[in-house]
Amino acid sequence: MSDRFRVQHPESLLPFLNTQLKGWTRNNIKKRLKTGCVTVNDVPIMQHDHALAVGDNIEVRAFGKPMVRESTRLEVLYSDPDIVVINKPTGLLSVASDDEKKQHALAILRQQLSRSKQPVNLWAVYRLDRETSGVLVFVTSRKMREAINEDWGQAEKTYLAIVEGSPNPSQGRIDQPLRTDYENQQVIVGPHDDAKKAVTHFKTLRTVNSRSLVEVRVETGRYHQILAHMAWLGHPVVGDGHYGTYGPRTGLHAVSLSITRPETGKRLTFETPMPANMMDLLQ
Repeated sequence: MSDRFRVQHPESLLPFLNTQLKGWTRNNIKKRLKTGCVTVNDVPIMQHDHALAVGDNIEVRAFGKPMVRESTRLEVLYSDPDIVVINKPTGLLSVASDDEKKQHALAILRQQLSRSKQPVNLWAVYRLDRETSGVLVFVTSRKMREAINEDWGQAEKTYLAIVEGSPNPSQGRIDQPLRTDYENQQVIVGPHDDAKKAVTHFKTLRTVNSRSLVEVRVETGRYHQILAHMAWLGHPVVGDGHYGTYGPRTGLHAVSLSITRPETGKRLTFETPMPANMMDLLQ
């Protein structure tokens, strides 16, 4: 038994369900989301703010469909006794949230690397947003995490983004402070007593029709920095419902990261190419 709906205009999942499911309480809807009972285009979705696009097919089931299991294997880009680097897929949390305690990269990777009676301890060095794919670094001790974070200002972080329109000039530097509006879970760009320094560099690599592939480097690592800065520039990231347009996925991928290994001073660079489902956004 299930209810089926088709999206007529872009909006977030929870408001859509509140409108469509007459007589349902907000708490009941949230419970269905948490238990995997809601699918979008036949894919179970648990996040309340999942961006819906026109034509999406929504199904609300009496019983949940199987979610991505913790045993799902993540692509490991690099591994040694201290550092493990993965290619995080879009749609997966980096670490646990209040709503999702098990379905995140940290838990999946810990199970993937652990042997019987020999669990692996892991800590995330940083986080990627759920909808951002790409290079994500974990370490096997708090000491290593602290050591890497002490030198984090020297890390080189490069992203690929697909944005609306064609930036003019084609490359530049965005030096605009950011502050978080926690009530609306958005970032506000511009000077303010509570704003923090944020610097983003961008370079257009290719323009196809009305969208562009842009290389982005960040000097700082603020919450939603790239999304907010590119929207401020007038070229929001495709598929980002927070600041721009809705779509099948967010057009943002952490393509490379270079860090200095604390105990040796050796420079380590991790890379992973842009996935095909993101390249499709450019066509």
